[in-house]
Amino acid sequence: MASPKQHPDIYPDVGDRLVSAAPLEDDSSFELKLRPQRLREFIGQSKIKANLAVAIEAARSRGEALDHVLLYGPPGLGKTTLAAIVANEMEVLFQQTSGPTLQIKGDLTAILTNLRPKQVFFIDEVHRLQPALEEILYSALEDYKLDILIGQGPAARTHTMQVKPFTFVSATTRAGLLSAPLRSRFGIVLRLEFYTPEELRIIVERSAEILGVEIDAAGALEIASRSRGTPRIANRLLRRVRDYAQVRGAGRIDLPAAQAALAMLEVDRYGFDEVDRRLLLAIIEKYQGGPVGVNTLAAALAEEPDAIEEIYEPFLIQIGFLDRTPRGRVATQLAYEHFGIAPQRRQSSLF
Repeated sequence: MASPKQHPDIYPDVGDRLVSAAPLEDDSSFELKLRPQRLREFIGQSKIKANLAVAIEAARSRGEALDHVLLYGPPGLGKTTLAAIVANEMEVLFQQTSGPTLQIKGDLTAILTNLRPKQVFFIDEVHRLQPALEEILYSALEDYKLDILIGQGPAARTHTMQVKPFTFVSATTRAGLLSAPLRSRFGIVLRLEFYTPEELRIIVERSAEILGVEIDAAGALEIASRSRGTPRIANRLLRRVRDYAQVRGAGRIDLPAAQAALAMLEVDRYGFDEVDRRLLLAIIEKYQGGPVGVNTLAAALAEEPDAIEEIYEPFLIQIGFLDRTPRGRVATQLAYEHFGIAPQRRQSSLF
C-alpha cells in the first residue's frame, strides 16, 4: 500500500493525522496482519460482496477470467483488500501497482505480456495513470491484444502481441476523473460506502483478537463510533487505545479505557480531530457559515484544496455537518449545534 510520503501526488500532505483515511507511514505492515483473505471474512459492504460472489462463482464455473472490476470510493474502505480477495477467491496470482508508479510504456507492456491466465492485475489510483499508458490498456482489456509500434518514421510498423486473458481490477478515490473509454471497459463497477458503527465494532473486535488484545463490546463500539466510518481509522485508533490500556489501565480495553484514551488523543465522539474542528469553525466564524469556495477555505486553513476535497470533506458531508453547493461549502445546523454556536442570519450588503 502506498503511503502519503511515498506518493505525494496520490495523497495530499495530511501530516500524521490519526483520523486521516489516507495510509500513514507505519500502516502497511500493521494492515497486512489484519487484512481478510476471503469474502466471508470481509465485514460490511454487503451489496458489493454479493455481487462479487455471484460474478466469481460464475467465472469459475465457466473456467474463464473474471470481468474487469472498478472499485471506487473514499480512501481506507478496503478497495485494495477486495482486489486481493478477488484473486484469492479465483485462486489465481495477484500483481499490484499504482497509477503514478507506471511511467514508461515498456513497464506496462512487460507486466501485461507476463501475466498468467486469469491472473488479477491491480492498479491503485488508476485515475493517475498517464494517458499514453491508458491507451495501451484499451486493446489489452477488450481483445487481450497489445499493439506495439516498432521503429520510427516511414519504416515504423505495428506488431500485435497476444495477452493471456486476465482480470484487471482498479481502485480510485476520484471516479469522475476516469476517461470514458477506460470506464466503459469495466464489466463490474462497485462503489464502497462508509461503514456503520456496528460493522466497525465487529472489525475492531476481529482485529483485537488477531492482535491478542482483550476488549469488550462497549469498548469496541466506542472506538468504532469515532472512526469516521472507515476501517483503516478504526484499526489505527485500536492500536493507540491498546497502548493506553497497557500503560495506564489493566491491559483490557473497556468503555472507560477507550473513552479516556480517545479523549487524550483529542478525537471527539464524531471522530473529529483538530483539523476538522478548524475547518468547520473557519466556515462558521470567518465566513458566517458559508458558502465559501474550496480555494478560499484552503488558503484560510493553510491546507491543499485536494486534501479538503478528498480527505476532509467526504465524511463531514456524509454525516451532515457540511454541504457542498454550487456556490461553495456551507456549514449545516448540526455543525452549529456541535460547537454550541447559534446560527447567524446573513445580512445583505447595501450599495
